Amino acid sequence: MPENLLARDANGYWTGFMPSAQEGDEYKFYVNGAGNDGYKRDPYARELSTSPSFPHCNCIVRNPNPYPWHDQAFVTPDFANMIIYQLHVGAYAPGTPNTMGTFLDVVEKIDYLAALGANVIQLLPIDEAETEPTLGYNGSDYFSPDFGYVEYDQGKITAHLATVNRLLQARGQAPFPDTGLLVPGPNQLKVLIDLCHLYGLAVVFDVVYNHAGGFEGDDEAAYFWDRFSDSNNNNSLYFTDQSWAGGLSFALWNRDVRQFLIDSASFYFDEFHIDGLRYDEISALLAMNTTTGWSFCQDITSTVRWERPRALQNAEHWPVIDPITEPAPAGAGFDVIQHDGLRISLRNALRQSSYGSGTYLNLSAVAANINPAAVSQPWKAVTCIENHDIVKEGTDLRIPRLADGSNARSWYARSRSRVATALLLFSPGMPQIFMGQEFLEDKQWSEVPASPLHIWWGGLQSGDQSMVDHLRFTQEAVRARWTHPALRGPAAHVYYVSENDRVIALHRWLEGTGRDAIVVVSFNETTQYNYQLGFPRSGLWLESLNSDVFDHWVNPWVAGNGGQIQADRPPMHGFAASAALVIPANSVLLFTVDRGD
Repeated sequence: MPENLLARDANGYWTGFMPSAQEGDEYKFYVNGAGNDGYKRDPYARELSTSPSFPHCNCIVRNPNPYPWHDQAFVTPDFANMIIYQLHVGAYAPGTPNTMGTFLDVVEKIDYLAALGANVIQLLPIDEAETEPTLGYNGSDYFSPDFGYVEYDQGKITAHLATVNRLLQARGQAPFPDTGLLVPGPNQLKVLIDLCHLYGLAVVFDVVYNHAGGFEGDDEAAYFWDRFSDSNNNNSLYFTDQSWAGGLSFALWNRDVRQFLIDSASFYFDEFHIDGLRYDEISALLAMNTTTGWSFCQDITSTVRWERPRALQNAEHWPVIDPITEPAPAGAGFDVIQHDGLRISLRNALRQSSYGSGTYLNLSAVAANINPAAVSQPWKAVTCIENHDIVKEGTDLRIPRLADGSNARSWYARSRSRVATALLLFSPGMPQIFMGQEFLEDKQWSEVPASPLHIWWGGLQSGDQSMVDHLRFTQEAVRARWTHPALRGPAAHVYYVSENDRVIALHRWLEGTGRDAIVVVSFNETTQYNYQLGFPRSGLWLESLNSDVFDHWVNPWVAGNGGQIQADRPPMHGFAASAALVIPANSVLLFTVDRGD
């Protein structure tokens, strides 16, 4: 091991040049500190070795240029036209017992994801973390993909190559000649993103800049990187003594630490071609950095916007407040914010409905939260009814079990789950679907490979009728959002709520186009006939979606309106006309004036 390779410059930085360094070389720093001596990993390392194993691994020299990107024509969607699909790479396993999903396993699902219709894939954190397996929120190395998500078995890599080449060729691209481009760990993530772009899917990374993971047993991490021995974490170079979720807050008062995190964000865009960032718990970051957190948010959001004007910057901040999504100098500069209004009210209504037909349902709260509060534009609210926090093992129930606690495959569970998914997709905001929600996954999820709580692909593959039907429904509901632009627009008015009848009616429209839509939601356990509701204009309205059709597809006992209705009755509910409807039990109906785009 050569010594004295680095020299301290006039600014206090240690620098050096090693002309013999080349692709694939392994290295580490040896630090002679004021308190102790020893090895440290490069916090900027692009990849870490598997032998020696983490946390005593080496850093690997990687040239960022060799991967041949194919995504030059891809354009990140407009914010108002985004539907997010959130997944955890490790839990997105193919179904083999005791295995953790990899980036290449997600590649195997690109056809599936494209067919679903969502156009943004949001990965839970993919950085190297202090534990394995991991949720991703205890990061340690902010430039290196997690070992667990990289495939090292050459036989499996060869099998994945066949899928990669099939996907490339289907988009008119030349196949890879061999597995060489799939061997470096970072390239497997690049292949995933590249192919997502070829199939119309943007990719967003979840990043954790409020804290790093706990470093127990990891003497080579960024923690006390200068090896200054002290019990005061404020002297740990990168961190402060403020803690969150088992880790320490970054020292955002330190210019170099701020730049480290900003460099991390820029790195993802430059080298991985991502389309946005979801920033974990900005509220915690601000609470632990009361004098510097706000300016850091402004610095990082303005840097990303300068480098990638179309990139999505999504903040998690509780409570939801308007300044988070407003531009500097008054605001923090994020584009959108995680929103809990519809999620809380709709999940409460589902839970109440599971107690029976005689139970009070607070549909007024659902109606009040269809238009998201505390944002200047509805698309600035990222809405959901499930996410990684809410339905994690040991937390709350997934939608089918919330809808029917005794049987997650009952008609009650199936029909109420359709209602919840449709209401999410047909309301204002930027809807977010959590992995498995699209096909009636009823288990909480876990990142542990041996857990039975991974996504159950076997159900779909074996033809589980409930799962197949629900996936078909979700695909059609997503397609309806794309087909009818009023469902993506900002205008929404809940013009009718009856808690006695368990019915909500919602008007969606685009100013000046005449392409209105009416969404009728029922939590009633029986079909209602000759139900009078107002419509914005008289004449023919198409029944563009009826959720009852999707139960035992095609439902032989479907209740509905035969595909259309005539709004030929007197004015009602502030509208010029009205119609008599058949509203199926536990259903969503979508009425439009045309068949859409």
